[in-house]
Amino acid sequence: MHVAIVIPARYASSRLPGKPLLRATGKYLIQHVHERACAARCAAQVIVATDDPRILAAVESFDGTAVMTRKDHPSGTDRVAEVAAGLAADVIINLQGDEPLIDPGSLDLLAGLLADDPGAGMATLAVPITDRAAYDSPNVVKVVCDDRGRALYFSRASIPFHRDAEPDFRATPPRVRQHLGVYAYRRETLLTIAATPPHPLEHAEKLEQLRVLGTGGAIRVGLVAHAHRGVDTPADYDAFVRAYRAGGTRHAA
Repeated sequence: MHVAIVIPARYASSRLPGKPLLRATGKYLIQHVHERACAARCAAQVIVATDDPRILAAVESFDGTAVMTRKDHPSGTDRVAEVAAGLAADVIINLQGDEPLIDPGSLDLLAGLLADDPGAGMATLAVPITDRAAYDSPNVVKVVCDDRGRALYFSRASIPFHRDAEPDFRATPPRVRQHLGVYAYRRETLLTIAATPPHPLEHAEKLEQLRVLGTGGAIRVGLVAHAHRGVDTPADYDAFVRAYRAGGTRHAA
């Protein structure tokens, strides 16, 4: 399969404006993410999709590939789809531009999930939930899978609901899983998703992936041991910088 990793990166951010251009480590934040993507063995192409010429210039300064997209996209998925429409890739991986600690092996796993499951148009990742607080939190998106590893449902609610007992957070394989927001799509699936109106389930949960399940699509879910932590706030970025300077991100680009 020809795999392209597309990194949507916009300048505007309500909690951290100009986030892709933060450079306290000596590298732009978007550069860290780009280098992680390039380290994935599956990556035939790595492209930053942006709406701002400053980000375009930053990516080109470290010899990366960037393309300008429309400013009015409602989501990163739509921005990635605009780029995918002009690519010949079989699989598109949507890697958010604020994931400087993503494991390249996780990106390879995503591509492999689609190679192993021809009937799935999309793949994503999950991590075991190991405590009650995460299970109960509406800020933690949960996913329930069938025995083939395909998603049955995603929710901010506590699923699967255990009527008669506490969830077993030590079960093997884990039955209580947190969804991680990184995706691989077959190109035609991605273009179809972008052209499909939001589904009522998507409106209710505010989860884009329910557009796929709600319209009968199949999503393969891979399990990883640890969640990758993104940069959403100034505190998140400060923590990343401290860890980077201390050498605590030895797997980081």
